[in-house]
Amino acid sequence: MNFSACKKSLANVIVIGAQWGDEGKGKITDLLSRSADVVVRSQGGVNAGHTVVVKNRTFKLHLIPSGILYPQTECIIGSGTVIDPQVLLEEMSQLEALNVSTENLFISQTAHVTMPYHRLIDQAAEERRGKRKIGTTGRGIGPTYADKSERTGIRVVDLLNPDDLQEKLEWTINYKNVILEKLYNLPPLLPKSVIDEYLQYAERLRPYVIDSSLRIYQAVKKKKNILFEGAQGTLLDLDHGTYPYVTSSNPIAGGSCVGAGVGPTIIDRVIGVAKAYTTRVGEGPFPTELHGEIGKLLGDRGAEFGTTTGRPRRCGWFDGIIGRYAVRINGLDCLAITKLDVLDELEEIQVCTAYELNGQLCYDFPSNASELARCKPIYKTLPGWQKSTTECRSLDDLPKPALDYLKFLAELMEVPIAIVSLGASRDQTIIVEDPIHGPKRALLDADGTPVNEN
Repeated sequence: MNFSACKKSLANVIVIGAQWGDEGKGKITDLLSRSADVVVRSQGGVNAGHTVVVKNRTFKLHLIPSGILYPQTECIIGSGTVIDPQVLLEEMSQLEALNVSTENLFISQTAHVTMPYHRLIDQAAEERRGKRKIGTTGRGIGPTYADKSERTGIRVVDLLNPDDLQEKLEWTINYKNVILEKLYNLPPLLPKSVIDEYLQYAERLRPYVIDSSLRIYQAVKKKKNILFEGAQGTLLDLDHGTYPYVTSSNPIAGGSCVGAGVGPTIIDRVIGVAKAYTTRVGEGPFPTELHGEIGKLLGDRGAEFGTTTGRPRRCGWFDGIIGRYAVRINGLDCLAITKLDVLDELEEIQVCTAYELNGQLCYDFPSNASELARCKPIYKTLPGWQKSTTECRSLDDLPKPALDYLKFLAELMEVPIAIVSLGASRDQTIIVEDPIHGPKRALLDADGTPVNEN
């Protein structure tokens, strides 16, 4: 079944990362955006990265929703995001250079703005942590959210009022200069230079600024299909992730509602995206991490380098404990499994089904990062298929061991699988259900039974 064959019905869908981010949400969001009228990015900043490959062209997006590649789709950067105007404008220019219009891009007036002092403090603080570093991207995201919580932040609406901006920034920059000079031994910023720079950004962004919550509400009233695009992943959530090795926002399903400015009752479905194995960027515990040849093979075949930082990703086997936790925290209705093809060469594949912690079996995700670091994975070994799956376009095309592997994941996580990705391109995908337009059924039921399409 393809998207065009689905019967149209109202659906508002959240796409969430079910691991530590980098699960391939960009491709899944791009595919689903074909059926969406509106795509909303609700949290995170330029620390996120989505890679979409269309007809051998690669688009690397950090702030702009993946739906921008469809000219009829409205794309909204919601109030829960933090925006670096320089990076956003560069991204817009790059898209325009590739003949991708940004006319349907809109920016929330209440989104917070990343300033130069945020980046400087972020980088200096991470360096000062030494062995206790948390793996920040150094893009100023944490300090921007910190100012938001301290009620000293600069919002997009402030950029549009030169008098207000000057008054707020003069005080804030002088305050931040004390931190830069006294704590980090860095040179101070010149208030006038920063103000002049950001006023220029403001004039270029002014035509795109809207009341995003109102526009989304109007779309709901008009029964438009809305896709809420998550950044990062469940295990990086500020409240429910592997704290302190987390991001500074809430990339779980509930965070999408807060960051977009909508109530949870408008959400019809939540789809989680997970790789067929597991990766993690930066510091923090990772029970199924592989350090030998197989880990290197996964990294090489999966091109596991961060979209934003270029850092190599740590690779490991699929972790069912993390998967079940993501199902619980997000209320997942179905899954998209990505990069199945990366496993094509393996003779055997292992899946973590439990942890051993302090001599006892543990089936639930520990809330303490130090406990997670002591967890030893308990594996179930499954046969590999040692055949290429990159050309598979239907369930019947898959080698039986590959299908059995997907069945096992569905049973382990107790949630159906709707989409399977077998490469970076749009067409390298098995789609039986469109979570926006399709009925509530999926490729594989939780008990591993294939769904009859007829």
